[in-house]
Amino acid sequence: MDILWSLLALTVSSHNPESAPVAPIQANPITVAVESAWNLSTLTAQKDSVVIDANNPPVKIDPQPDAPKVKGIYVTAYSAGGSRMTELLDLLDNTGLNSMVIDIKDDLGYITYKTENKELLKMGTAQKFIPDINALMDRLKKHNVYPIARIVVFKDTILAQNHPELSFTNKDGSVWKNGGGDAFVNPYSKEVWDYNVDIAKEAAALGFKEIQFDYVRFAEGFEKRADELIYEKTDSTRTEAVSEFVQYARKELAPLGVRVSVDIFGYAASVPAADGIGQDFTKISENVDVIAPMVYPSHYSTGWFGAKDPDREPYVTIKGSMVDTFKKLDEIEDESQRPIVRPWIQDFTASWLGSGHYTKYGKAEVDAQIKAMADMNVDEYLLWNASNRYTKNGNYGAKD
Repeated sequence: MDILWSLLALTVSSHNPESAPVAPIQANPITVAVESAWNLSTLTAQKDSVVIDANNPPVKIDPQPDAPKVKGIYVTAYSAGGSRMTELLDLLDNTGLNSMVIDIKDDLGYITYKTENKELLKMGTAQKFIPDINALMDRLKKHNVYPIARIVVFKDTILAQNHPELSFTNKDGSVWKNGGGDAFVNPYSKEVWDYNVDIAKEAAALGFKEIQFDYVRFAEGFEKRADELIYEKTDSTRTEAVSEFVQYARKELAPLGVRVSVDIFGYAASVPAADGIGQDFTKISENVDVIAPMVYPSHYSTGWFGAKDPDREPYVTIKGSMVDTFKKLDEIEDESQRPIVRPWIQDFTASWLGSGHYTKYGKAEVDAQIKAMADMNVDEYLLWNASNRYTKNGNYGAKD
């Protein structure tokens, strides 16, 4: 018992700048383990007292203080469950990359593995894109991969088709879809919240260390249709509804020992709150452990950050986006409420921009983005390539 209390005292002192020792206390694995247990105990106690309110975020406690500095890649469920996984694991084994963001609920809304959870199956549809999810988790652990579960939230054609009442319908009762044929579900709906959080809880039980929510927003241009579509809503604004989902998700998931991250448009840090789609960079950031702005140079138009063709100037574009990101985060006065910044960067060629407006992406372009982040003291990042073909000789640093 005396040893336990001594360890607890060390843990408490790590949160007190005046009593903290010079050497980082995280270097002691016993202390880190105690800190993790202490944090989870506190998060569990905090859970029942949290009142969901976008304008009043709860005190942020890290559910995973021993997490590594994440340098990762995006992996589709098809790759995770197929032969491509051998190549991707080899990439991580032989570089400084250490993490995979794997689709657990994909862009159509399919749960990507065969779940036996009857409550989930009442709402959604499971596929065996990943034939054996437990074998996959064992494989990731064997290769020391930090596993992140990607869950696409409000873009969900499957759920909208199964439960139109949770979506947006036209006056004739049909489910509204955007120009690409995708349906969205209603961010005001508590049922939609719980469905996605329940998928996240199962992912945590499977062994994922972090839940990354994507499409945490209304459809682009929704504000132009908001008055003509039929859907349930509350007195909350769209930005409040989206931020409160994130707050609720973290309230439910943090006591399980998993971090919560959110993907967000890169330009959201450079403009006022995007009320139309309900994304407020600051409000979301206050309620997550990690914010992942999608700052692909190809997604910025002429003139951004002084670049004539942002795709051809990856260093300038990424550095400019990081400057704006930190300016936005400065709006959060309590530094303890600020999240880890872990950008999505580009490892694909955007040939659709047209001749003279894009460049072929490879080592030089990937390295330029990494250097831009390093110059802004950002040491975590994720590489995106929809086909999961990544630059093998990027400057990813040494293997830890």
